[in-house]
Order: sequence, then C-alpha cells, then structure tokens
Amino acid sequence: MSQTTDTIRRFDASQGPRMVGPADGLYAELGGCGARFMIWGEESGGGFSLVEHPIPPRSLCAPLHRHDGVDEWSYVLEGRMGALLGDDVIYAEAGDLAFKPRDQWHTFWNAGDTPCRILEIISPAGFERFFEELSDRGGVSNVPPEALGELSERYGLEMQPDSIPGLVERFGLAFPGEPL
Repeated sequence: MSQTTDTIRRFDASQGPRMVGPADGLYAELGGCGARFMIWGEESGGGFSLVEHPIPPRSLCAPLHRHDGVDEWSYVLEGRMGALLGDDVIYAEAGDLAFKPRDQWHTFWNAGDTPCRILEIISPAGFERFFEELSDRGGVSNVPPEALGELSERYGLEMQPDSIPGLVERFGLAFPGEPL
C-alpha cells in the first residue's frame, strides 16, 4: 500500500491539468475512520496535504490527541462532525470548516446516524504519512501499543488512549475494540 516519495513528486503546471476524481487516491482503513489520500505533501512542496476521511455513523476517529507543529482544518462534505477542541465541543455540518490548531488536545467523530465525510487539510504536510503507516500495519486495533507509541512519537503525535471509554460514553459513539 505504501507509496514511496520516489513515485510522488511536486505537481506543477508543466505536467498539464490535474484533477482528482471521486474514486482516485489511495484508500486506507484506519479503524475509527478511513482515509483517502488526495494530495500528498510531496505534491504540494510540503505546504499541505489533503485527506478525505469517511466516518461511519456514531464513530470516534481517535482518542484525545495533539500534534506538534501541525494544524488541521476539517471541511465537512456531508453529515455532521463533532469535535472536542480543548474544553470546547463543536458540531460542524456540511459546508462548515473547523480548525484544529497545533498543540491543542482534540478529537473528532461522526455525530450523526448517517455517514459523514470530511476533507482534512494538514499543514505543514507530512502527518498524512502517519495514516499511511497506521493502515499498512492493519489499523489502530491491530497495532501493539508499543509500536503505536513509536509511530506516534516519530510523527510528533501525543495520544491519550485512556480517553476513549469516556468519549465513547459521553458522546454515544463506537470505537474499534470498545462496546457501543
């Protein structure tokens, strides 16, 4: 599944027009949600990457976590996304853009009973490779805790796995390995 940086290069106008269609891009299953890689960091010169996250109904995507030096913007394409940003809970509907700033504890989920899809803009780029490696290892529920810790550290990610049961209960969600 991995795409090496040898096969991905910065896209520029000399290569002609570029369009990413609805079935294009590498798809990965992460556990709480999926990831469709639409723009890799190498293609944008490192400025950003773009990942679509399809999220099943009432599904928590991740435990509380924060990124060292990485901002995320979540644009809701369909459905209803919930997010805990620090101490604040927000709900974003189709057409809304939610900002998850670097170094802030946060998580997100599908807050509805129908599928949710978001476009995640990651800046600067690079963190999309965490998703790729997580998928290559079989998703969050198949990665041993020590390996997940090493992977997270490499990508400047701190996680609070012990937050999952409380989030599942508080917001009525499911997460791989946790009862609904």
